[in-house]
Amino acid sequence: MNKLSILLVEDDEIDVMSFRRGMRKYGNDCPLVVAAHGEEALRILRGTHPDKSIEPPLLIFIDVNMPVMSGAEFLRELRGDPALAATVVFMLSTSDHPVDRRAAYEQHIAGYILKQDLGDSCQNLHELIALYRRIMLLP
Repeated sequence: MNKLSILLVEDDEIDVMSFRRGMRKYGNDCPLVVAAHGEEALRILRGTHPDKSIEPPLLIFIDVNMPVMSGAEFLRELRGDPALAATVVFMLSTSDHPVDRRAAYEQHIAGYILKQDLGDSCQNLHELIALYRRIMLLP
């Protein structure tokens, strides 16, 4: 399997714990770094965070609604940075509103995942990560 790191950008500690628990339960051994909001995630990605770092290649899972910098603001900043623009991002959201989904896909996300669906299909998410590691040609 390909080496792969995961950056989870999530301000809800319960959701972070659920993501970690799913990783353990389904044997996902990718290194996981957590950021509480988009601004912290950008500092991690740019190597300017004082305590956290992440190794490429990586996948980002980001919440839409967060304090400080929302998921949409984060995506605009990420896509505007030539060094980070090609980063693979999946959006995690409680919103099933078509406007939110369209806005996310306009920022070239890889997928839009409803948080409420993760409860029953958490295994699917971690299988997706494992499949991605196996079949994708990563830099």
